Amino acid sequence: MGVDSEAVLLTEISVEGFRSLRDASFRPGPVTALVGEPGTGKSNLLAAVRAVLDPKGAPLTSGDVARDRRGPIRITVRTSREESCTVRADPPDGQVREGAKMPVVAFMPAALRADSLIAPPVPPGLAKVRAGGRTPGRRGDAEAARGLVTVIEDWVGHGVTGVVVLIEEPELFLPPQVQRYLYRLLRRLAEKGNQVLYSTHSPSFLNVARLDEIVFTDFEPDSGTTFTQPVPVPPDEEFRAYSEFDAARSELFLARAAVLVEGQTERLALPFVFQALGHDPDREGISIIECGGKPNIPVIARVARAVGVPFLAVHDRDAPARKQPNLAEQRLNRLIAEIAGQDAVELAPDFEGVARLRGRQKHKPARAWRNFSHRRADEFPPQLVRIVERAVALARGGPGRE
Repeated sequence: MGVDSEAVLLTEISVEGFRSLRDASFRPGPVTALVGEPGTGKSNLLAAVRAVLDPKGAPLTSGDVARDRRGPIRITVRTSREESCTVRADPPDGQVREGAKMPVVAFMPAALRADSLIAPPVPPGLAKVRAGGRTPGRRGDAEAARGLVTVIEDWVGHGVTGVVVLIEEPELFLPPQVQRYLYRLLRRLAEKGNQVLYSTHSPSFLNVARLDEIVFTDFEPDSGTTFTQPVPVPPDEEFRAYSEFDAARSELFLARAAVLVEGQTERLALPFVFQALGHDPDREGISIIECGGKPNIPVIARVARAVGVPFLAVHDRDAPARKQPNLAEQRLNRLIAEIAGQDAVELAPDFEGVARLRGRQKHKPARAWRNFSHRRADEFPPQLVRIVERAVALARGGPGRE
């Protein structure tokens, strides 16, 4: 993504003693998506950035002080011009702001989505923007959400530049098509010399080809909020990863654990195994990711490793247990084993054989769905039971990433 060479971007954000952020830092890019379970500190980070860029609009109070911490709140940002600014506060004794002048900030919180967007002065004519401000009075949630889209359209159209835009959950009340459109608008806004940081629970706002734009948040009682930034996809795999990750597969970024499978047959059948064993994969935060064929499992497994999502890679051996697969299958099986390690699950000769789905190959997903929907727990083969048990154990290992 091209960025205006004159734009001043935040290059590092460090926060100490602010709410759940006891001592945390990360390096944002022109676009940054904050991803994590509720309560891990995504909104606290956006509030901290606003507090240092707009201290008069977001004064720090005693309620902002991290629990069990001695000493003042300290929030520091550094910019692409190698300048910095720090806000220190020890409420109720006031706060001090020191350092260089920082970019203007526009804060768009979820709680005020249906009313006004908080924004200090920006370029002429856009000093204070109401979400969809063309309509007076309070509006419904859906209309207000579309108002956010209108605001970003207006800013892109008017060439607004030099603004740090903070948005809580831009996907709220928007259908999938509009979510994808808004994501592209935000990227265009960043290209014009602005910086966009948002928290999200929507795959539409996550881009596998830009893993460097994703920051994962976790929370531990002893250390507070922590940030993890994955290593980008290698350039030679970037296009393939981008082309293979649709919204369904991008659920991987939001999962506590994932089960990577070859195709629709496994994706439709495995939920019945979970159900028979008394588990709901959605409640457990487990995504069953259909990879579009065995050759794609290594690509998606590498992404799962990069972002730290625990996973199982379930694939066919494509040969009986006592026979060797053909050379191409041997190489692919070894590659999956190298990437997934002990999390690779090889089924011999294949899923259909293990699941006892005999008969013609035609309409396999439909036959699997009908067959599995009537089975009891003791009627499922041990290999599939172990997959479910391992997946649940991975998901319950806690929200922390590897």
